[in-house]
Amino acid sequence: MTMARFVRWYGANPLHLLALICSFALAAYAAMRLFAVRPLGVAVWLVGAAVGHDLILFPLYTIADRSAQSVLRHRAGRLPAVPWVNYLRVPAFLSGLLLLVWFPLIFRMVDGFHAATGLSLDVYLGRWLAITAVLFGVAAVAFALSLRRARRVIGTQEQRRAPGRDDDEPQ
Repeated sequence: MTMARFVRWYGANPLHLLALICSFALAAYAAMRLFAVRPLGVAVWLVGAAVGHDLILFPLYTIADRSAQSVLRHRAGRLPAVPWVNYLRVPAFLSGLLLLVWFPLIFRMVDGFHAATGLSLDVYLGRWLAITAVLFGVAAVAFALSLRRARRVIGTQEQRRAPGRDDDEPQ
């Protein structure tokens, strides 16, 4: 099978398939090791994650995404031609992921943490908020640069057109 035929059949480079197989193999190995030690805990975690995501989190972030799109869709005259929604989705996703991983520390729900590590729980909320602000700030700067680039392209295209000349007419 030639490379072009494989890419057409699979839809991506063979390295993508190799990385995917390696990822699944690593995940299966980790799951088997963890399941051997705490089978009930793993089962409860998987069911809880599925229920928590599918019944709680997915509807919440779908509503938030649709709300943001509908609010900004009504201002279509002022919106640029640059797709903006991912500049909002990516920092929100990363911030939510950090909150999901660190929520026991952020909301001070851990007992004995200071005695075990010597670290205070007082800093986690502020640090998470600061990281969230930086993520949205970086996304805003990236969006502004994208807008600037789009305006330059439009300006360059308009400068190429001479006044009173139609681009469709041969010269």
